[in-house]
Amino acid sequence: MGSNAENAAEIFKKRIGAEEPPGDWHQVGQDQINLFADATGDHQFIHVDPEKAKATPFGTTIAHGFLTLSLLPFLQGSIAQSDSSGYAGMVMGVNYGLNKVRFPNPVAVDSKVRATRVLAAVDLVAPNALQLTQSVTVEIDGQAKPACAAEFLTRLIYS
Repeated sequence: MGSNAENAAEIFKKRIGAEEPPGDWHQVGQDQINLFADATGDHQFIHVDPEKAKATPFGTTIAHGFLTLSLLPFLQGSIAQSDSSGYAGMVMGVNYGLNKVRFPNPVAVDSKVRATRVLAAVDLVAPNALQLTQSVTVEIDGQAKPACAAEFLTRLIYS
């Protein structure tokens, strides 16, 4: 019998390439956009000034691309796990980074977004740690093009 991380790696490897069901919808309102602007110091009018934003091609304020990106852990939290056995013995998960990120479509204020993901790779990076590489897409309700497409890295630490 292997370590918790080795056992989990075998479980996760069976799910590589399988798209999980989408998570729950989340509405991105002006208050959330304003709070993000305050937290980052990015107060460009396209995000925080509804009157000026009316004159742009978007016709309204839009969320920061990095706000959309920062929602990834939250949005992924509502994706149902088909098999939770890979998390047995896990102590914590940490965001490890991103390999690639694109923002093909802006998120207009009051739009709803949700995440979908596909497990792309599983690597044992230490005797007690896995790295999951996931292709995550943030969809916008009613839009054909996604708001964000990212290759997201997560480290899972096991006891």
